[in-house]
Amino acid sequence: MPHFLSDDELQRTAPAETATFASPVPTQIVSNGEYNPLPQTREQARVEARIKELADGLAPRHGMDRRRFLASTAGMAAAFLAMNEVFGPLFDVSRAEAQTPGVADQRAGALAGQFIFDDQTHFVRDDFNQTGLLDLAKYAKQNWNPALAGESNLARYKFENYVKEIFVDSDTKVALLSGAPFDDPTWDLLTNDQIAAARTAINRISGSRRLLGHAVITPNKGPWMAEVDRCIAQVRPDSWKGYTVGDPLSPSKLNSFWRLDDEKLMYPFYEKAVKAGINTICIHKGLLPADYQKSWAQAWQYNTVWDVGKAAKDWPQMNFVIYHSALRMFLEPPDAMLAAFRQTGRIDWATDLAEIPSKYGVNNVYGEIGTSFATCAVSSPPLAAALMGTLVRGLGADHVVWGSDSVWYGSPQWQIEAFRRLEVPVEMQRNNQFAPLGAPDGLVKSAILGGNSARLYRVDVKSAQSAITTDKIAAIKGEYVAMGGLRSNTRYGYVAPARA
Repeated sequence: MPHFLSDDELQRTAPAETATFASPVPTQIVSNGEYNPLPQTREQARVEARIKELADGLAPRHGMDRRRFLASTAGMAAAFLAMNEVFGPLFDVSRAEAQTPGVADQRAGALAGQFIFDDQTHFVRDDFNQTGLLDLAKYAKQNWNPALAGESNLARYKFENYVKEIFVDSDTKVALLSGAPFDDPTWDLLTNDQIAAARTAINRISGSRRLLGHAVITPNKGPWMAEVDRCIAQVRPDSWKGYTVGDPLSPSKLNSFWRLDDEKLMYPFYEKAVKAGINTICIHKGLLPADYQKSWAQAWQYNTVWDVGKAAKDWPQMNFVIYHSALRMFLEPPDAMLAAFRQTGRIDWATDLAEIPSKYGVNNVYGEIGTSFATCAVSSPPLAAALMGTLVRGLGADHVVWGSDSVWYGSPQWQIEAFRRLEVPVEMQRNNQFAPLGAPDGLVKSAILGGNSARLYRVDVKSAQSAITTDKIAAIKGEYVAMGGLRSNTRYGYVAPARA
């Protein structure tokens, strides 16, 4: 997303692509602009220092310099070793993967064919011209790094880099392209027609169904149902996207926030969606700035799940995919959030979401984990384990879907690896009736990484895998790897600046 922080909040951040160590796994929270990034914690600083130490010691064993080592599968393994040393053994990784040439590559090769469906991805249109996004390099040079020249290039947010980082630099097989609504239309990332055009272009280039697309709906604003009718007739989206909070930049001056269970406003839409056979709607929830009760005083409730249960019960034909799993997102330091979970067994707003099936007797509510999993994994892996345990326990492993919110965070491969390796600690399982997540290619993780979204979007995994492994993007990726191409460890977003 473009930055949704206030000017004052933005002044207290730095651009992730120029201000952070290019670690295989981020060593501080990167914000997509929807929330305030926390400063690097002591634990994250220890992780970063240990990764650098491991890279300096192990890179020569692999015949690499530090940069190439950090971009390699062995460097990725070293990052998770460092995280385990600091946070405890939450990630399944062996020292041999980092130390012995070929071991990490062997593991990566065995998992490379796994079907991964990324339920939330973004890029911006070619003519996007909001200075909040385009002028990051100028802003960085003026505020943080006077020597900076040419380091910030809008191409990183656009189509070509999107294809590279999603499909070439990661194990992602299929992606869903999303958008967002704004009261000011010049902020629109992609129009509904542009999302559809990108879907057509990528699928035509690849020769397979690699990309699916949303149509963004804007209830309570203008002739929105006419746009719904047009999209059904002409655009044919794979699903719908909505923001009940209205404008995600700031509390809507147009009062464009709305509720999923508004019978007069939304139920006619559901009727049209079901009749058209486009019966999945993805809803942004959670991720408000730290001062949300003040800065979003009239609107923040619309970003909770207060409206999900009734709508889901009244419309069992619809699928409600709640983006970010409604995680409230760091309105207090991660350690405090984890301490609160250990005391109460709850995670604000995410637990509310997970309880909807049992409270309302529904099975059509899903939790998507874009941004929420990534930031928990970076700042507090135990909190990431608690989040996943909570969602799987309440929604079921068959109702949690993978999303990375890329390309704002660069290639999603580090997120994929973090999820593949993460396990809920045994004590946490026992104290909270959580189930283990299991092997990286086991039933639970395979369902979350791809199987559940495949079911929602009527993608036959076997047929899709057969087409994808022989399509043009697969050929491009094979040639790229053979020529020594390296995964970029760049992230695009905002971080808290280093303390003086």
